[in-house]
Amino acid sequence: MSGFFGVVSKQDCVCDVFYGTDYHSHLGTKRGGLAFSDAGGTISRRIHDITNSQFRSKFDAEMANFHGTVGFGVISDTDDQPQLITGRFGSFAIVTVGRINNMREIVENSFNSGNTHFSQGGNGEFNVTEVTAMLICCKTTILEGIQHAQRVIDGSCSMLVMHEGRLYAARDRYGRTPVLLGKKEGAMAVTMESTAFPNLDYELAAELGPGEIVELSADGWKVLQEPGKTMKMCTFFWVYYGFPSSCYEGVNTESARYLNGESMAEDDRGRIDEIDSVCGIPDSGVAHAIGYSNAAGKPYRRAFVKYTPTWPRSFMPQNQKMRDLVAKMKLIPVRKQIEGKRLMFCDDSIVRGTQMKDTVVRLYECGAKEVHMRSACPPLLYGCRFLNFSSSRSQMDLAARRAIAKLEGVQEPTEEMIRPYLEYGSPKYEAMVKEVCKALHLSSLRFQNLPKLLKAIGVPPEKLCTYCWNGRDVENEAPALDIDHDR
Repeated sequence: MSGFFGVVSKQDCVCDVFYGTDYHSHLGTKRGGLAFSDAGGTISRRIHDITNSQFRSKFDAEMANFHGTVGFGVISDTDDQPQLITGRFGSFAIVTVGRINNMREIVENSFNSGNTHFSQGGNGEFNVTEVTAMLICCKTTILEGIQHAQRVIDGSCSMLVMHEGRLYAARDRYGRTPVLLGKKEGAMAVTMESTAFPNLDYELAAELGPGEIVELSADGWKVLQEPGKTMKMCTFFWVYYGFPSSCYEGVNTESARYLNGESMAEDDRGRIDEIDSVCGIPDSGVAHAIGYSNAAGKPYRRAFVKYTPTWPRSFMPQNQKMRDLVAKMKLIPVRKQIEGKRLMFCDDSIVRGTQMKDTVVRLYECGAKEVHMRSACPPLLYGCRFLNFSSSRSQMDLAARRAIAKLEGVQEPTEEMIRPYLEYGSPKYEAMVKEVCKALHLSSLRFQNLPKLLKAIGVPPEKLCTYCWNGRDVENEAPALDIDHDR
């Protein structure tokens, strides 16, 4: 995942962009970037590696060197951004959030059109933002180019584009990631996290619809492309990604998590009465656990505290060994709250299960009597095709899919084998949950069911993407892979 923040202002906007971008630091830990346009339209840019340091620490000393009334920043978990591009309509800067599944096809079609080349990262991958910029340059205007990119890309791509002192914002075709507009006297801002607005004195003005494109000015915004009818926003923003104070589609993430925890506790009535306390896996499991605790009438206690000053989010490192190390180092057990206790833990999800298993082992080493676990969402059975959550080299990295493979006696289950396990409460579903529970050394394990999760969020279910749980999504139209350069 990545996040961006942009501003158009009558005054210098460097300070707003700097702090607004920093409010997206929970979304990525690889690259941070800023770009600003001066009065003459000249764009200045900086990109820094933030793998082992915070965004602010890399850019704070450079703020005095930036000036501009238009600018944006990005926190990225993948590519170098922003990209500066010169095309047929001049120079522009671009940042993106998303994923391109048909990258190879787009690149090959571009090569076949002639006179195209791309830089490659150290891992041999193409830069998503650079390829998106190429698609924009296929057309004769910025607007036509963004529309072309939205049609061609299979996956998702929300973006900000800065050109000739103007700022364009576009939400991806099916609205999988949020894009929100904020307004204050003499300035407009665009963000992925509404959390960035209050302390910078912006009021939420609008939320872009799926595929919507707007041009921002210091006084407001102009709709260049109306939103589409189909939205499939990633449900994980309310389960995990979203910062607690953020709202999407009018629903606050913290409030949704409280309701979700309450729902899980109601389902547990009569199942687990003899527990001593409810705990949350920091950070995103905490709100679910508070909701559970309040509904269950059991005290909330911190069995783990998170050491936040230096350790980044554990799922970001690509190396599994490093992910496990970070997960361990950032969570410090509070032995007094663990020893001799029967603990109920809530977490946002169980993905691979590796870190969860290690956490449970540590709890028993600290003297826990029982460790029960409640996942705030259903079992993950499909790797995300649209963002970068639960994306692995193999879907067999997913704990629930491994459990099915073991139960079916195969190396990798077929889609036909998986389908019966999707039915909540069925014998096969319960066998899968029991297998995951056994693998993680838990006293008990239950997953939230999908209808109750969606009810807790409160957004109409047809507007939410649930692909990672049930493999279902909109029937995407075939991507328009013809790279038309309008020659």
